[in-house]
Amino acid sequence: MSDGQHLRRHNLATVLRELRAAGPRSRARIAADTGLNKATVSSLVAELAERGLVRDGEVERGGGVGRPGQTVEIDGRICGLGAEVTVDHLAVLVLDLRGEEMLYTRTPLDVPRLGVERTLDELATAVTTGIAAAGERGREVAGITVALPGMVETAPGVLRHAPTLGWRDVGVADQLAARLADRAATADRELRPRIRAGIRAGVHTDNAANLGALAEHTMGASAGVSDLLYITGETGVGGGVIVDGALLRGTQGYGGEIGHLPIGDPAQPCGCGQSGCWETSIGLAALLREVADPSDRVADPAVDLEVRLAEIRRRAELGDGRTLRGLRAIGVSLGLGTATLINLFNPRVLMLGGYFAVLGDFFREALEAELDKRVVLPGRGGCRIELSSLGFTAACRGGAHVALEAVLTDPTSVPTRLSGGAA
Repeated sequence: MSDGQHLRRHNLATVLRELRAAGPRSRARIAADTGLNKATVSSLVAELAERGLVRDGEVERGGGVGRPGQTVEIDGRICGLGAEVTVDHLAVLVLDLRGEEMLYTRTPLDVPRLGVERTLDELATAVTTGIAAAGERGREVAGITVALPGMVETAPGVLRHAPTLGWRDVGVADQLAARLADRAATADRELRPRIRAGIRAGVHTDNAANLGALAEHTMGASAGVSDLLYITGETGVGGGVIVDGALLRGTQGYGGEIGHLPIGDPAQPCGCGQSGCWETSIGLAALLREVADPSDRVADPAVDLEVRLAEIRRRAELGDGRTLRGLRAIGVSLGLGTATLINLFNPRVLMLGGYFAVLGDFFREALEAELDKRVVLPGRGGCRIELSSLGFTAACRGGAHVALEAVLTDPTSVPTRLSGGAA
C-alpha cells in the first residue's frame, strides 16, 4: 500500500469513528472536529457513502448565519455478527454499525455429545440463518467473530483446549469458513453474495470471557471505564481484564483463564484434569451442589439454563434456607479469588456476568464482606461491584463489536457495492 493509500484509509477511519462517537454532523463540523479540510471531508464522506457506511441525515439547525448544512450520519446497513459456542447452546447476534441489535438467536444443543464436526455444522447453519435474516432487513454482515469457552489462539483461530466441551486443537475459524463457503456455493442468488461478504474479512475466534469484557467496556453499564475486571459464570468460569482501555491478552492470548486458579476445593476434580481449581467452587456445578439435590429439576442439564436460574432465584426470593445458604457460600468463594484479582489489577469496576449477574443480589453481601477482609487497599482500592446488564449475550455482543471494529479501522474492507462485490 502506498503512503497516499495509507493516508486515505486513515482519514476514512477518522471520519467514520468521529461520526460513530459524536453522532450526526455537517461536513463543515466534521472538518472542524477532525482538522481535515472541507474538500477532503466531502471526498471522504462520498466514498464512505458509496461503501454503505454513512448517509445524509437531517438538516443541521444551528441558528447561525448562512445556509444550514446537511448532516451526515452512520448508516446501519453494515453489521457485525457475533456467535458463541457453549456447552448447551449456540447463539448468534447481529449488531449494526450504529450499535443497534438487529437480531439474536439461541439454539439449545448438547455440544459435548455432538462433537466437533456436527457442532460446527450446526454453527454454520446458525450463522447462515443469521446472515439471511439480516439480509431480509436490508442489512449486510461484513465480519464474523466466534466466542469459545477455553484457551483460544486468536491469530490462527484455533481452540487449543476447552475442558467444558472436551475439544482440543480445533481450527474453528478455518473449518467454519469452509462450511460457510460451501453453503454460499449452493445458496440462492440473493443469499450467496451475503454469505461471501460475511466471510470476506475472514472468520475470527476469541475467548468468550475476553469478548464479554470487551462488550462491557464498549456498550455495557460501565462503558468507557478504562480499568475493568469481568468475571462470568456459566458451566465454567472465565474472566477478562481491561487495563488502561485495552484487553489484557498475554503472550499467546491465553490471559484471563482465572477459573483455573488453584484456590478451589482440593477434593473436587476440574474438567481441565486438575483438582481444586477455583471453578470447582464457583462454577455452575458448585452452585447446583450447594442449592439442590441431583434429582432436582434445577440440576437437570436438559432444562434450559436460564429457566433453571430463574427457579433458583424464585426460591431465594421466597426465603428458601438451603438456596440462600448455598448462594452465600458461592459469594464467599467468589470473594476469595476476586480479592486476589483486585489486589493484582486494581480495577475501577468488578463486573459480574453470566449466572453471577442473575443471582448476585443474593450473595453480594457475602462477596463484599470477603473483599473487605482480603483486599489490601482501603475501600477495595476504589473498585465498585456491578452486575452485568448484558446477560448471556455479552460474548456474542463482544464478537459483533470485534467484527465491526475491523470495519472502523479499515473502511476500505467494505466494497463500494457490497453485494455485487461479493458475488
